[in-house]
Amino acid sequence: MFSYMMKMWQRDNSGFFPGIRARWGRVPGLCLILAGVAGVIGLPAGLRAQDATPAATPALPGPAGPAAPVAATLDSMSALNDEAKLGKGDRVSYRVVEEQKDPILLTVSDSGDLDVPLVGKFAATGKTCKQLAYELKPLLEKEYFYHATVIIGVETFSTRSKGTVYLEGQVQRQGGVPIPADETLTVSKAILLDGGLADFADKRKVKLIRKKADGTTETKVVDLVEILDKGHTDLDPVVQADDMIIVPQRLVNW
Repeated sequence: MFSYMMKMWQRDNSGFFPGIRARWGRVPGLCLILAGVAGVIGLPAGLRAQDATPAATPALPGPAGPAAPVAATLDSMSALNDEAKLGKGDRVSYRVVEEQKDPILLTVSDSGDLDVPLVGKFAATGKTCKQLAYELKPLLEKEYFYHATVIIGVETFSTRSKGTVYLEGQVQRQGGVPIPADETLTVSKAILLDGGLADFADKRKVKLIRKKADGTTETKVVDLVEILDKGHTDLDPVVQADDMIIVPQRLVNW
C-alpha cells in the first residue's frame, strides 16, 4: 500500500496530477500520503499521542478504619492480659462470648469499680484483666449463663497516677513515689526512682508491706541482691497504691 501511494506522489511530481501539486505543493502532498499510510498500517502509540487514552491513575488506599476492640480479637480467657493492673480511669472492652454480642467499653470509676452488665458495680483496681474475668465468671454462671467465657481487654490506660507507694529506711529520699499510669512499677524500680539505696542499706531484707481489704497487713521480704545483681527480675514484686517499702540498715557496716 505504501509503495503504491509513493508512486502516486512521484507521478504527481511528473505531471500526472497537476491539480494536486498546484493546490498543495510537493511537501504537503507527501504529508497527505504519509497520513494515509499511518491510517492503514498504524503508527506506534508514541507517534499517535493525540489518539492515545490517558493511563488510569491507580487509586490511593483509603484511611485505615478504627482498630477493633481488644475483646473482639480474643475468644479464650487463658489469653487475657495477666500483667498490667487496672487503675482509676482505665478503659477496657468487655464481652461474654456466649452472648454473641459486640464488645462494650467500660471505664474504671474514681471509686475503682467497673459497672458490669448483669453484675453491677464490681471492684477492678489493682486487678489484671485475666483476674477480673475469672472473678466475674462464676457470678455470671450463677444466674445468667450455663457457661460464661468472659473476655476483657485494656483499650487505654489513664494518664493520671495510679496512686503512691511509700519508702522508708535506708533510701536516698524517704517519702511517696507516684505510680506511673503507663508503667508496671516494682519494688526495685520504686527505689531507683526515689534515688536509690543509702550506703548502709541491707539489700537482702527489704520489706514490702501491703494493707489488705479486710484490714490485715501482708509483709513480703524482697532480696534486691537477687534482683539487681543477679538479674532475677521474676522475684521483683509489683507494687500497688499505698504499699510501703522499708529498707533496713545492715547490722555490720564496712
